[in-house]
Amino acid sequence: MKGPIKSIVLGALLACTLFGAISSLRAQAGRGDWTIRKSERPGKVVFTLIISDRHNRSNHEVEEPLGDFHGVDLSKPGKQNVEFTLARDAGKFECEGFLHDGEGAGVFHFSANTNYPQAMRALGFEGIDSEKQLEMAMIDVSLEFAKEMKAERLEGLDTDKLIAFRIFGVSKAYIEELRSLGLSAADSDKLVAFRIHGVSPEMIRYLQKAGYTPDEDTLVAMRIHGATPEWMDEMKRAGYDHIELQEMIGFRIHGVSPEFITELHQLGYKRPEPEQLIAMRIHGVTPEFIKDMRSHGLQDLTIDKLVSLRIHGID
Repeated sequence: MKGPIKSIVLGALLACTLFGAISSLRAQAGRGDWTIRKSERPGKVVFTLIISDRHNRSNHEVEEPLGDFHGVDLSKPGKQNVEFTLARDAGKFECEGFLHDGEGAGVFHFSANTNYPQAMRALGFEGIDSEKQLEMAMIDVSLEFAKEMKAERLEGLDTDKLIAFRIFGVSKAYIEELRSLGLSAADSDKLVAFRIHGVSPEMIRYLQKAGYTPDEDTLVAMRIHGATPEWMDEMKRAGYDHIELQEMIGFRIHGVSPEFITELHQLGYKRPEPEQLIAMRIHGVTPEFIKDMRSHGLQDLTIDKLVSLRIHGID
């Protein structure tokens, strides 16, 4: 695994570990709070589960269909005391509290499904203790989802990656769309990195239409450093179209911007090579430096000469 991707993946797994650590606050044996508020999407509500103690707080928020809440009519107007159940494969959340016009709050108690760890183990997902089972119920790691991911034959898929998939939104549809665009989409770590950093099918289609065939590491690096399709369009208008993607990433890392290119153009440097622009930014050859050199009588300096002056400490 390459260095940048490895650090990305470690970050993703750290996020999952932190989620699990916070979830371990369940010193109250699977008790916590819930809230419900209206969603902008018809037929759904935003349901939040909250576990906290004096030191930490863990929230999980998800949009749920109205029909998933058994024992309550969320469409009923006015005030009402409520008791209802939200069922998951990993267990069920038995909730009580109040609602006012379909919005409200209360407390919950989690009842684990004792068959769930064994069923997951049969699919190859080990290490599900009581704390992790509550976590998996909160983010709805269903048996069907586990079967779908298992069928994708992904590298490095284990229980923690399955949890990360649910947290960050790696789905069967997402994987299949990536594969339809020519990517292998076989590495669990990279799939998590894709979702964390926003590698989308739309971005891949944009790059392919522009004539690029980026690999997975390059796609992640582009998103990390902000080499987005929108920014690439700006660079295209500045005269830099169809340059290497690694050079595009270099532009973002070192601060080569359309504004920088425009200022150079105004100083007579019409279209420097990409590597020259990067070298200028690395060594501090700014428009101000060029103007300063000219004010001292150093006219018509080439970019290579300007870079050399900065390397040798001329300022």
